[in-house]
Amino acid sequence: MKKEINVVGAIIIKDEKILCAQRGNTKALASLWEFPGGKIEEGETPREALERELVEELRIEVAVAKTYFEQTSYEYNFGQVNLTTFLCTLTNGTPQLTEHTAIQWLKPSELTSLEWAPADIPAVEKLMKQMSQDVKR
Repeated sequence: MKKEINVVGAIIIKDEKILCAQRGNTKALASLWEFPGGKIEEGETPREALERELVEELRIEVAVAKTYFEQTSYEYNFGQVNLTTFLCTLTNGTPQLTEHTAIQWLKPSELTSLEWAPADIPAVEKLMKQMSQDVKR
């Protein structure tokens, strides 16, 4: 049985744009795009892990929604990744690259212009659908 890896991702929305982060070249899934975040450490809640990871990776603080946005599982060659994404609001700082090679702020309609890590795709699709419906209301 493959190793299970529980991770969290932040859907950070600012001025109706979403923060997208490109994975570093030395990491698994190199150069693919993701919602920033990382592994949940033992004893942490998913929300605590997300807050910690964003301070470590991007030097930013966020307010994390109380409930998750999407949960997906994807089986990679290195293990099964269980990803929980949360909607977040940037509360302090400007994203700085420490582990990612690039970041972009994109409108929901522009998200498919990037090559996303497979585990992130269901959240990308749900976000695009939901935000386009919000605009129509």
